[in-house]
Amino acid sequence: MNSQLLSKIKITTKFSFILVFFILSVCTSFSTFAQKKEFVVVLDAGHGGKDPGKIGYKKVREKDIALKIVLQIGKLLEKEKDIRVIYTRKTDVFIELKERGRIANKADADLFISIHCNGHYTQAYGTETWVLGTHANRQNFEVAKAENAVILLEDNYEINYKGFDPNSPESIIGLTLLQEEYLDQSIQLASIIQEMLTNKLKRKNRGVKQAGFVVLHQTYMPSVLVETGFITNKSESAFLNSKKGQLQMSKFIFEGILKYKHQLELNTVEPDRVIVQKPKTTPQKKYKNVQFKVQIASGPRKLATKPYNFKGLKNIERIKIGKT
Repeated sequence: MNSQLLSKIKITTKFSFILVFFILSVCTSFSTFAQKKEFVVVLDAGHGGKDPGKIGYKKVREKDIALKIVLQIGKLLEKEKDIRVIYTRKTDVFIELKERGRIANKADADLFISIHCNGHYTQAYGTETWVLGTHANRQNFEVAKAENAVILLEDNYEINYKGFDPNSPESIIGLTLLQEEYLDQSIQLASIIQEMLTNKLKRKNRGVKQAGFVVLHQTYMPSVLVETGFITNKSESAFLNSKKGQLQMSKFIFEGILKYKHQLELNTVEPDRVIVQKPKTTPQKKYKNVQFKVQIASGPRKLATKPYNFKGLKNIERIKIGKT
């Protein structure tokens, strides 16, 4: 295929996608603005039941702290007249990751917030907030792998997750595609929450990060996962396991949600002030037998297409173009 033809395909495909996405976005925004009065927040307490999560200092369990913080956040949000709160769990029960996402999607939620606690063999400490994305490095992949391993406790997980392997880089990368539309909003929310916990609660800032969490992949709205601190750290475990610490953590996550909601409202455009013109359409050529591929590397060396050379990825094809 010559470069001119490939360029035409790329331009036509890109224009069609942008056009369709713009029309759908406008229609969805108008419909939501006109019909939806409540702002729906789904709060997800990580782990639960037979899945204790991480076990920390003095046998503190992640599932217990996550639930207490979630219930406190919900209590604060429920006082707001235009916010409706939905919980994935309110007691110590095991909820499958897929079910957590289904609850949020069924509610047509505006936000999904999953609360967790961190753990490490050192005395690491601090808070971090995660959004769905490909692991930027090996460490992020290991974080996602540890959180996703909970699916192995579920019945029929092979069917529910259609062959998803929590140990596979390919599976992690595939998670990001469906949630990509909400990534900017997820990062916005994560940044606000992280800022609150850093500047107001004075916790160590470990940043906003991206990794392939199954629980975030299952949702179709802006979604974040908050690691409230390390229960393996003596000081931080005592803070998170205390009533005062849980109240403070809940308060500033709650304030972060309100700030995000306020920013969202400032960006809302009223339907009667917008004139939507029907876009002009042009005839499009159709090409048969076209293949789309993703280039992940380029260089002068004839690198073997083995998984160990590409962080575990399989089905790699090498094509020579000139001297590259």
